[in-house]
Amino acid sequence: MTYASDNLVIVGLGLIGGSLARALRASGFSQRFIGYGYREASLLRGVELGVIDEFTLDLDEAMERADIVVVCTPTLTTAQMLEKILPLLRARTGGPVVTDVASVKGNVRNAAIEIAGVMPPQLVLGHPIAGSERSGVNASDGDLFVNHQVILTPDVENDPAAVELVRAMWRSAGADVVDMTVEEHDAVLASTSHLPHVLAYTLVDALASADNSEDIFRCAAGGFRDFTRIASSDPAMWRDIAVANKSALLDSIDVFSDHLARLRKAVQDENTDELFNTFERAKQTRDEFTTLLAQRIQSKPS
Repeated sequence: MTYASDNLVIVGLGLIGGSLARALRASGFSQRFIGYGYREASLLRGVELGVIDEFTLDLDEAMERADIVVVCTPTLTTAQMLEKILPLLRARTGGPVVTDVASVKGNVRNAAIEIAGVMPPQLVLGHPIAGSERSGVNASDGDLFVNHQVILTPDVENDPAAVELVRAMWRSAGADVVDMTVEEHDAVLASTSHLPHVLAYTLVDALASADNSEDIFRCAAGGFRDFTRIASSDPAMWRDIAVANKSALLDSIDVFSDHLARLRKAVQDENTDELFNTFERAKQTRDEFTTLLAQRIQSKPS
């Protein structure tokens, strides 16, 4: 089947949805951008900013007009949103391609199968590895996805043409697109994104409860600021991610706890070799990652 891309509907107009609309407008991938959601003030602001052309509060109307629907709601809300979208998708022959941006894929896939019986051919799950501690359509940025990865988790039931349309959409926004299984995605993100956020939140919360917290924060320097920047992210969103990716996140927390326990023992025992070796391995790995990232950016066509 051949799918069009002219009319793109953003469900949940915030940082990610607004940034995608800006990027695709600039690239010419889609011609008309329609917002759908419950917060009319945010949708009105999107029109004022030129992020979307119009909006509707009627989901059936949005689905009727859409070539592509991008669900840009929080992780748990995405699964709930599919309960409304998928019955409308089944009712339309050759209906729109639907994709999402949720940070956890397992719960979304499971919800879709529970609703539809099988994975719908036109539902292609994805996740852009890009964001900001800022939120809302006012923070949207058309360059947000440039030199960032988007992970797609195609299902065997997916229509290949639908997968390729979603892949082309993200490439048009400037992203590098990679494929993973749902299980691989959730495990990788638990370690590289969800765990760091949990650590940042926990560190700030622990220090804030200390008796000398005022002195701690008054004297905190750049390292503390850089490490804890992500603790300024939306707490509701990260609460939902922690619940949705519970199993993989617990595994990551356990691995980190084991390493932290070994480091604690090294400090207690004044085991300078263990401390140096741990710090040296971490520095070397971090430097290699930084070099790899720089090479990827330099090799990307302008």
